[in-house]
Amino acid sequence: MKTFCGRANATTGALDWVEESEEYDYHQEIARSSYADMLHDRDRNVKYYQGIKAAVQRVKDRGEKVVVLDIGTGTGLLSMMAVTAGADYCYAVEVFKPMADTAVTIVKKNGFADKIKIINKHSTEVTVGPDGDMLSRANVLVTELFDTELIGEGALPSYEHAHMHLVQRGCEAVPHRATVYSQLVESERLWSWTQLQPIEVDDDNRLMPPPAMGCCAGAPSVCDIQLSQVTPQSFTALGPLCTMFTVDFSQPVSSASQSYSSKFQVLASGRAQVVLSWWDIDMDPEGSIVCSMAPSWSYADPKDCPWRDHWMQSVYFLPAEMGVREGEEVSLTVSHDDYSLWYGLSSSQQVSVEISLDRPMCTCQAHLVWTRARFGELNDRHRNESYINALRSVLKPDSVCLGVSDGSLLPVIASILGAQKVFTIENSGMSRQVIAQVLECNSLKGKLRLLGMRPEQVTTADLEGQQVSVLMGEPYFGTSLLPWHSLFFWYCRTALAQVLQPNATILPSSATLYMMGVEFRDLWRIRAPCGSCEGFDVTSMDDMVQQSLDFRESREAEPHPLWEYPCRALTEPCPVMTFDFKQCVPQQPICSKGSVPLLRKGCCHGVALWMDFQLTSDVNLSMGLMEPVSQEGACEWSPHRKQGVYFLKSPWESSGDGRAAVSYDLTFDPSLGDIKMDFSIASP
Repeated sequence: MKTFCGRANATTGALDWVEESEEYDYHQEIARSSYADMLHDRDRNVKYYQGIKAAVQRVKDRGEKVVVLDIGTGTGLLSMMAVTAGADYCYAVEVFKPMADTAVTIVKKNGFADKIKIINKHSTEVTVGPDGDMLSRANVLVTELFDTELIGEGALPSYEHAHMHLVQRGCEAVPHRATVYSQLVESERLWSWTQLQPIEVDDDNRLMPPPAMGCCAGAPSVCDIQLSQVTPQSFTALGPLCTMFTVDFSQPVSSASQSYSSKFQVLASGRAQVVLSWWDIDMDPEGSIVCSMAPSWSYADPKDCPWRDHWMQSVYFLPAEMGVREGEEVSLTVSHDDYSLWYGLSSSQQVSVEISLDRPMCTCQAHLVWTRARFGELNDRHRNESYINALRSVLKPDSVCLGVSDGSLLPVIASILGAQKVFTIENSGMSRQVIAQVLECNSLKGKLRLLGMRPEQVTTADLEGQQVSVLMGEPYFGTSLLPWHSLFFWYCRTALAQVLQPNATILPSSATLYMMGVEFRDLWRIRAPCGSCEGFDVTSMDDMVQQSLDFRESREAEPHPLWEYPCRALTEPCPVMTFDFKQCVPQQPICSKGSVPLLRKGCCHGVALWMDFQLTSDVNLSMGLMEPVSQEGACEWSPHRKQGVYFLKSPWESSGDGRAAVSYDLTFDPSLGDIKMDFSIASP
């Protein structure tokens, strides 16, 4: 059955009605999930199997039949491990129906259908009894309910219910326990992701953040990243690695809010700002089978660290930074509810500190408008200098400026630099309130007018009878995912053509799409064929998953923050398409074809795509590469924007002699605001 879904087009800003089937959505959800990553996580799979095998044997040694409950079975992998290890029967629970159907097929194909029952329910809806989903309670509990924050997928309520209703007292649990670790650090880089810093506009003027932002607790959600890519040189450890709390999954678990504290002496004087955190799981009671999420720099040899993307590490920001002195005793506190963690810090000089079991929330609204990557971008000194220099070169005392970007400070900077009139389009009421705070703090209230309307609605009457001489944008829009979604600025510029002066300055004046063939160190695993499982002998992972990965993904680019996912350039960066903002969006498609030779030896997994913006004739800003590619192919990527990644259907081993090349065929359709693309390897 076909259905029509209304979706906002990130590039054009229009509401598109898309016809699609339910099956298509299911394919996409499975294909873009972390199942391929998990199936290729050998460390995880081997240790789960070792833990399950040991648990099954312990039950057998007691002379009992082994009945397993597998909550969150996914592909059915852990259930098949349990039966292979000797379990008599397994109940596998999976709430997501398309995945449950996939598990049924996989289990059947691998010959386990008579010993594994797939239950398509949430575990809290499963019943036990003659007429229930399970005939009896299980004596082995196997789960994979964890996310980067450990408890974010509702692990605690699920365990609580399972112990009350679905498993026997004293059951074996795999994993047996989990432990959360944390370390207090000072880091200018990480702190810039949550607090707006002053911006030096010129020798006499600074753009100051509103006081409300400085005393705000920040965004309540966890910041999950590949912490291995945040080098130890970018932070200072103020305390030791602390064991914050442990959960024993073989015993009844409570989902009630709780707090735990760890006292320690400060290792170095500094500003306590950030908590780095990760966890590990013991697969057995003795703790001899451990699966750790620790970042690579915590290993004696970083190469021993297994890579995974379905579990990463967490960064938490303290509600306010606190100065600490070497040798001072402090107490780091972690609190949690059903689904999330948060941290607080107190010193020994604070006689009584009330521990809050309420999750801190943003009160300044900025953290609801700006993402953490956006905070980092707004605090980037080099970026700000580029925009300020560009604005200074185009502004005149009589300039009438209009800003088109979400939650942008460029119009504020233009006001500080002395533009006669400045307007900015801010459709979001919350965003307007945040910018209004900035204006009031910097005594600019009344000097910049906020327009709460769409670009096509703006008239000269809204601009106090003036026409715009400088149209500016970063461009940045909260709805953008892929690099070319920023072309929404071009559509806004076109919609505003009637209010622009004939020779109006457009900043940026143009954008260029770049491509580069790359070899990923690890990211390729998330789209690798999942016909088998690393670390456990299982055959086909089902046609639905495989076809989804092969045919859905191969024709689309997807967004990834490449600073977290190291890669090597096998080709040189190549400009493949340019968009002239001085002109309106054309009626006809823009096409580009060509090839880029593979000049370095390696395995070409795909193509990286990004946009560079030409602010003025001599100021360029890249949303991709921050430095030229090294001779060996090393890349330094912008940490503020996601780049596009197009995975080749089959990786290509490059000899590096330049005879083979990455061919491209691109078409930008102005009516859709999208780029249809195809990349392949052309070899002699």
